[in-house]
Amino acid sequence: MAGIEVRAIPWWLAAYVGTVVVLNVAFEIVPIIDTPLGPWPPAALLAGAVFIVRDFAQRAHGHWVLAAMVLGGAISYFAASPAIATASLVAFAASEGLDWLVYTVLKRRPFGQRIVASSLLSTPFDSVIFLGMIGFLSPVAFVLMTLSKLAGLIVVPFVNARRRAI
Repeated sequence: MAGIEVRAIPWWLAAYVGTVVVLNVAFEIVPIIDTPLGPWPPAALLAGAVFIVRDFAQRAHGHWVLAAMVLGGAISYFAASPAIATASLVAFAASEGLDWLVYTVLKRRPFGQRIVASSLLSTPFDSVIFLGMIGFLSPVAFVLMTLSKLAGLIVVPFVNARRRAI
C-alpha cells in the first residue's frame, strides 16, 4: 500500500504541534473572564496539557520535540494573531527549554517525577513571559494562569498507574 505507514507517524510530535496551535487559537477566540480575584484567560487551562504532551513527545522522540515546538509556533503565526503567536513562541521557547533541561537532567528519575518537576519550574516562567509580551501581566493573572497550567498535572497519577499496569 502506498503512503505513510501508521507506525511511522510520530504521534506524540503531531499531538504536541496540534496542542500548541489549539492553545494559541484559543487565546485568540476565548474571552478573558473577570473573576473576583481579577481577570483570567480560560485558555490557560489548555497550556497545562501542552506541557504534559511535550514531555510525552520528548520521551518518544527525543530532541525532535524542539523542532515540533518551532513548527507549532510557525503554524500558530498564521492560525492565530501574530502577536499571540510571537508571545507564545518566545514563552514556549524559554519555558520549554527550561522544561526540557529539567526533564533531561532528571532522566534517571521516574517519568511522573520528571513531569512534575519540569512543569513546576517551567509553567511560572512561561506565564510571566507570555503575559508580559501580550501586555496582560499582573500578579492575579500570573497566579491564576500558572495554577491553570499546573492543573494539567492531575494526569500524572493516571499515567503512572497505566505504566505500572503495562
